Amino acid sequence: MYFVKLVSITTFLRKSLINMNKALIIFIKNAVKGKVKTRLAATIGQEQALSVYLKLLEHTRRVSADTKVDCLLFYSNHIEVDDAWDEERFKKFVQVGADLGERMKGAFELAFERCGYEQVAIIGSDCADLTTDVLNTAFEQLADADVVIGPSNDGGYYLLGMKRAFLTVFDDKNWSTASVLEDTITDIKNANLTYHLLSELTDIDTESDLLSNKTLNNDSDSIIW
Repeated sequence: MYFVKLVSITTFLRKSLINMNKALIIFIKNAVKGKVKTRLAATIGQEQALSVYLKLLEHTRRVSADTKVDCLLFYSNHIEVDDAWDEERFKKFVQVGADLGERMKGAFELAFERCGYEQVAIIGSDCADLTTDVLNTAFEQLADADVVIGPSNDGGYYLLGMKRAFLTVFDDKNWSTASVLEDTITDIKNANLTYHLLSELTDIDTESDLLSNKTLNNDSDSIIW
């Protein structure tokens, strides 16, 4: 069962939010050394990988906070109280499910069926090139398309949005492989739904991703040392 601390969904819905029709789900991992960016840590070390992830969290928090939609923040293991994610802007939950597909399905089900949102999109916290404009564009595209996808260069996606609960899109996927995007589009086509592709961006999963990322290399507060 999902809760915002000890606040029920009913109380949650009574709170004053930014946009009761649109919600951005944000999946993050609790930032624990050795538990985040493990592929990156294999080459740059766990301490360095944790620092990278903290910077990615900061970036994700900034670009999502500037959107004009409600933000639903889902932690991987437990809700962190009084952290950098303002609880008035980010309503906090815990991910539930045996794999990524189940966890995403549960989050979308909560947003659509229990909270009553009409447009919902999800992002992770791995994309340093993600911008507020990209997020706003995703919701704008849902005015016409049934589904919007932000493809990542590794064959997955950094964003998935929809305007009704098309939850079978999370079933039977080999997560974290190059087939995820293609298989997702196949599901959408088989359901006779329309979709829009956003610009392709790069998730930061490996040292090569980190070193080649222009956003990070051009940032005065770069996470690359």
